[in-house]
Amino acid sequence: MMHDPEEAETTVDLTNCADEPIHVPGRIQPHGVLLVLDEPDLVVRQASANAGMLGAPLDAVLGARFEALVDPSEREEVRRWLLSEDVHEANPRRIRIVAGGASATFEGLAHRHRGPLILELEDRREAGEPTTPDLAIAVRRVMTRLEAAKSLQEFCRVAAVETRALTGFERVLVYRFDEDWHGQVYAEDKADFLTPLMHLHFPASDIPEQARRLYSVNRLRMIADSDAEAVPLVPALDPATGRPLDLSFAGLRAVSPIHIRYLKNMGTKTSMSFSLMRDGRLWGLLGCMNYSKPLYLPPTLRSACEFLAALVSVQLAVKEDGEGNEYRTKLQQVRERLLQRMAEETDLARALVDDGGDLLELTGARGAAVVQERTCETLGVTPDKDQVMALVDWLRAQADVDVFATDSLPRIFPEALAYKDAACGLVAVTTSRAQGRYVLWFRPEVVQTVEWAGDPSKPVEPGGSLSPRTSFDLWKEEVHLKSLPWHPAEVAAARALRDAIIAVVVRRAEELTRLNAELERSNNDLDAFAFTTSHDMKEPLRGIHNYATFLMEDYGDRLDAEGVSRLESLVRLSQRMEDLVESMLRYSRLGRADLVYEEVDLTELVEEVVELHRVMLGENHVKVTVPRPLPTVRCDRVQVGQLLSNLVTNAIKYNDRPERSIEIGWREPAAPGGPAVFYVKDDGIGIPEKHHQNVFRLFKRLHGRDKFGGGTGAGLTFSKKIVERHGGAIWIESTPDEGSTFNFTLTG
Repeated sequence: MMHDPEEAETTVDLTNCADEPIHVPGRIQPHGVLLVLDEPDLVVRQASANAGMLGAPLDAVLGARFEALVDPSEREEVRRWLLSEDVHEANPRRIRIVAGGASATFEGLAHRHRGPLILELEDRREAGEPTTPDLAIAVRRVMTRLEAAKSLQEFCRVAAVETRALTGFERVLVYRFDEDWHGQVYAEDKADFLTPLMHLHFPASDIPEQARRLYSVNRLRMIADSDAEAVPLVPALDPATGRPLDLSFAGLRAVSPIHIRYLKNMGTKTSMSFSLMRDGRLWGLLGCMNYSKPLYLPPTLRSACEFLAALVSVQLAVKEDGEGNEYRTKLQQVRERLLQRMAEETDLARALVDDGGDLLELTGARGAAVVQERTCETLGVTPDKDQVMALVDWLRAQADVDVFATDSLPRIFPEALAYKDAACGLVAVTTSRAQGRYVLWFRPEVVQTVEWAGDPSKPVEPGGSLSPRTSFDLWKEEVHLKSLPWHPAEVAAARALRDAIIAVVVRRAEELTRLNAELERSNNDLDAFAFTTSHDMKEPLRGIHNYATFLMEDYGDRLDAEGVSRLESLVRLSQRMEDLVESMLRYSRLGRADLVYEEVDLTELVEEVVELHRVMLGENHVKVTVPRPLPTVRCDRVQVGQLLSNLVTNAIKYNDRPERSIEIGWREPAAPGGPAVFYVKDDGIGIPEKHHQNVFRLFKRLHGRDKFGGGTGAGLTFSKKIVERHGGAIWIESTPDEGSTFNFTLTG
């Protein structure tokens, strides 16, 4: 990065370095010549200032046709190569240059990038004789040894050893990035006189973002001599575009002055690096360094190393994933046990937490929580339930995040600082963000000691300019607010459990849909049967009742007391039977009749119901109050009127106080957009909690047949049916001897 002395007082931070345009330095390294050629005439429009290496002065090279500089015997072949569509695929190519009465052979490398045809000519005299007589044999040997490596660590060590044997560099290392782009020396092979760098960490600022981006597209980089002076391009700007030439893919591209100083601080004369990729992402670097003297590698040998790095990249995923196979197999067995319990247990939360060891073992967590809507089940070491629910609310706000993992939750969710000893690391999966269904795993903070190659803080020189680190001595740092990292297999196991839960929920929903359909058909059949049966039974029952009554009237004086008693029993039983049949008929009609929805003012409807029961209310000394006007709702006016009438009748009947009261009112929705809750409250005899559901069963009475005015026990059943047909719910709050409150909702 170049610095203007007039800007020395500006504030300096690491973004200055990260913004450096390293792909357009306007300079090249001096061990070759760079030419920009116009097509199709191959006229030189831009050249490096050292073009005199070709045998002709720079002024003679600029504007000349490149063919004129090539040995006549090669001109046609070279022209075809340079104008071919895939010119870079034939790199490198030997070219004999004849100019100014001299001749020399160069290694030519050509490529096109964003328009211009760029030709690089490296002086073969820099290379000397090849150190490896047969690169093909050497590469095959390397492939065999890489395949034999049993672990990822051994695989990377073999790559370092074989690359050093192939190139002769004094140090070769495998440099691995973490998720924050800090680097660690993961494998190393070196000369005996060098201090080892194995396991040392390097801060992300040592290889800033734009450099990593360039490593991802141009996977070979050589700095032949850190002491050599860079050579400028002439003219400085590309005449065709008026902009600096993009040298992203040029092997001769000059290096940032900051990086040159970095290399010198490390004592490095030559540096060469190859990108190691995994799944399209920069995984690390295969780095080569020489300290005692510059070490130039010719293009052919560099290509062999580039092939080796590509081979290592291809195998990285296999080795890295293979290393965790045994652990993944173990986690698979744990997941299968959880699936077995989910298949047997209807409550998924209970299936997961009842034997909590498996849920924790699935990710190697110390604590876990299962959240379903607003309920929370926890096990192990976890935040408290309110903290878990607040964390879930935060997770729900994260867009399109179904699987979330971090080993430093407090750094992205500051509220977690309060419970870092329980949940510094988090893996969370959701089966429904909308409904707040989550499974979470927690790990506590673990204070770690990291060994850095020097202080990771990038220093600023006096005056404000950035400079690379000058010390690479061992520097230790305690790292806080981090848990042990989650293994990829653990995160994958959490994701697989999420998928399994969703599959179970979907399967159960499908089964419930099927059962509901069958139940609906069964209920329809039952309604039809009840309607037909009760309708057909009414006539004979009425006949029995009437004939028994006639017998008592016409022959009562001829019967003894026992005969009269039997006839009275027959009349009473036939009347009760007729009442029961009438209730069945009404219930079946209730299920078969279509609802007629309309906007109904419930205040007016309550007034009509109270007026209808005016006599009964007066005879029983009942006072009815409506604390505030009821809202207008969309419902079936007749059926909701019947519902209110049933609840008022019950409130009158089941009360033995001399003075009685009934309150009819409503409460605001519990949640925004939810249904209002209506209620009918009395001060009567109350209902024990164990009978709160029984009272809604057809013909179910809690008292003797003739007590509290008798009745069939069907009124509350009708009420429940009406509420459910309106998509609502009905429930009881009651204390014996104090009264009951019947609550219901109507959602339409």
